[in-house]
Amino acid sequence: MAPGGGTYEAAESRPAFADKDMASISVELRSSPFRKSASSAGGLYRARSNSEVHELLECPVCMNLMYPPIHQCPNGHTLCADCKAKVHNCCPTCRHELGNIRCLALEKVAESLELPCRYQNLGCHDIFPYFSKLRHEQNCGFRPYSCPYAGSECDMTGDIPFLVTHLKDDHKVDMHDGCTFNHRYVKSNPQEVENATWMLTVFNCYGRQFCLHFEAFQLGTTPVYMAFLRFMGDDCEAKKFSYTLEVGNNGRKLTWQGVPRSIRDSHKRVRDSLDGLIIPRNLALFFSTGTSSERQQELKLKVAGRIWKEQ
Repeated sequence: MAPGGGTYEAAESRPAFADKDMASISVELRSSPFRKSASSAGGLYRARSNSEVHELLECPVCMNLMYPPIHQCPNGHTLCADCKAKVHNCCPTCRHELGNIRCLALEKVAESLELPCRYQNLGCHDIFPYFSKLRHEQNCGFRPYSCPYAGSECDMTGDIPFLVTHLKDDHKVDMHDGCTFNHRYVKSNPQEVENATWMLTVFNCYGRQFCLHFEAFQLGTTPVYMAFLRFMGDDCEAKKFSYTLEVGNNGRKLTWQGVPRSIRDSHKRVRDSLDGLIIPRNLALFFSTGTSSERQQELKLKVAGRIWKEQ
């Protein structure tokens, strides 16, 4: 076990919003040497260069590449299926009614293209046929990670070092070094859980980062508290680690051992799967420090944990 650890106390917190926005990484290279020469389809589109073909395949509304079904108005202006629903059947270029015309010629042209992954600038150098590119990008190992902060609907994305800085600076998340820890969670009025997110703490351990979540929410009709760990990296790396969480007091103890989930899995998905230490409120009151009357006014839980790397 790596050295390090500590005891920390945290009061209930409410979600913070990151007041930033990140430009979409949806811009493709316009002159890739890997593109095949585009052939004309029925003489409709006679592009003089691969760049021009690529421009034809860009939706004029969202500027992303269009995939079938590609729609067009009677005047030949095209747009993607997602944007067609947003413009209320009105061509954004000429304002003519769109109808349900498919641009089969442009779909045929797309079959001749090979394109780099949109995350090329993040390290993915693979080349894909046009219709395989989108499927790859949905699971590309180089795609940005989403912010793991829960409850704020934060849409920030980036690599792990960027998100660690973002969590510290924008969400004011506590950062600690060490693979063992003792936390004291304090919640006033424990009779109310209100689906509240308590807090997120990040641990630097084995040169990697782990997110410890602790929450109060309603599980069906039962108020519960839950603690779980997420790994800031991909699932294949997360499986190299294990962790334990333990809560106890007054001669009672409840222990959980598991594998941290990757932050590729959303916070909600992990929480709803109940993959962590779950403490029903009636048990939490037994574990809380203080007298019986004090526990009704303020819940104080000591949660200890350890992270280790499997051999």
